[in-house]
Amino acid sequence: MRLVQLTVPTGKRETVLGTLDDRGIDYVVTDEDSKREYTAVVYFPLPSAAVEPVLDELESVGIDEDAYTVVVDAETVVSRQFSALREEYEDGDVESDRISRQELQAEADELTPTFGVYTIMTIISAVVATAGLLLDSPAVVVGSMVIAPLIGPALGASVGSVIDDEELFTESVLYQIAGVALAIAAAAAFAWLVKTTNIVPPGLDITEVGEISERLAPDLLSLAIALGAGIAGIISIATGTSVALVGVMIAAALIPPAAAAGIAIAWGQPSAAIGSTVLVSVNVLSVNLAGLVTLWYVGYRPEDLFSLGETEQRVRRRVVGLAAIVFVFALFLGAITYASYVSTTFEENAREEVELVLSEEEFEQYQVLEFEVLMDDDYPFRSPDRVVVTIGGPPSESPPALAETLRDRIDRHTDEPVDVEVRYVNVIEG
Repeated sequence: MRLVQLTVPTGKRETVLGTLDDRGIDYVVTDEDSKREYTAVVYFPLPSAAVEPVLDELESVGIDEDAYTVVVDAETVVSRQFSALREEYEDGDVESDRISRQELQAEADELTPTFGVYTIMTIISAVVATAGLLLDSPAVVVGSMVIAPLIGPALGASVGSVIDDEELFTESVLYQIAGVALAIAAAAAFAWLVKTTNIVPPGLDITEVGEISERLAPDLLSLAIALGAGIAGIISIATGTSVALVGVMIAAALIPPAAAAGIAIAWGQPSAAIGSTVLVSVNVLSVNLAGLVTLWYVGYRPEDLFSLGETEQRVRRRVVGLAAIVFVFALFLGAITYASYVSTTFEENAREEVELVLSEEEFEQYQVLEFEVLMDDDYPFRSPDRVVVTIGGPPSESPPALAETLRDRIDRHTDEPVDVEVRYVNVIEG
């Protein structure tokens, strides 16, 4: 529910009140004596879904942007006429629950801080995320998402597109580009400082850190996170509900992979940064794509209906362009996913072959103590490089036939040569 406060220009009082009467809207009128070009202030409650059509109709009768119109939340309205008005405008779907176009534009502006604040908060968020990744601490990484100021620009571009506010669109796009660049640069600088000052153990292998490695070789599931964040963010802002948690979700799709890219650069592994950089890019584009489609679907249109056709064409072009780029990136992520699937399948098959060999009568006195597949460093398309099998058996000379048999069996499941290392451990039964 909303309470609208409208200043009535001189000569428009009867027109405004007549419009409200025709709509069956309760109102209160107070005279304006500030000696300006206004004669009265009208206060009237509206369901959220009615704000936009009522304000548009008032604008059509001469209430333009020179008049002051304030829309605020109303907790409770007790009125028979208001109940009828609510039944008229609210039918339970998302479109009827959405806030007005005017409120949406104000909300998008409010969610975007000044560039100075945006820069500082983005850098801090990236530094905290970098520390969390190096510590392999999910809690710290989540904390970095909370302070990231990314939701405003991420949603502002979509809002600007559908309501024909090119200034908002351009500003939001520039903010997003600057935000991603700042996050990667800040993460790289902080990670380099941490490395050179030996705050982390010398020789740390970042590919062995779980929170980092999963972002250096992302898969298609990452795309679902970004699309979900974009849709949830737009629905939250469009229905006037809290966007704080959705902001964390959008930051989750952007800040940690940007920090992972910075860490890879600082560690002198630019190829390892490719996957996380692609992940950041596809997530930014996916959030914008999901937001743009969702806003148009729930019914937002430009204020000037004469520009509707032009705006619709512009939105369509941007949707097609974003979808095409996201599709290309999705193919890249799909290739990474397939490479991961091939590696996992190889590991399962190799482990099964080892167990089958040791189940044979010739080698039944031996058992698998440890099985490990080591991957190469060709990010983001990693593949098996070496298989290490630790075998336990009686304290006697190990049979060469066992190692040869294991190598032959494991080689059946790979097109590329993979080293197989067999280690023997004497097991003395008490």
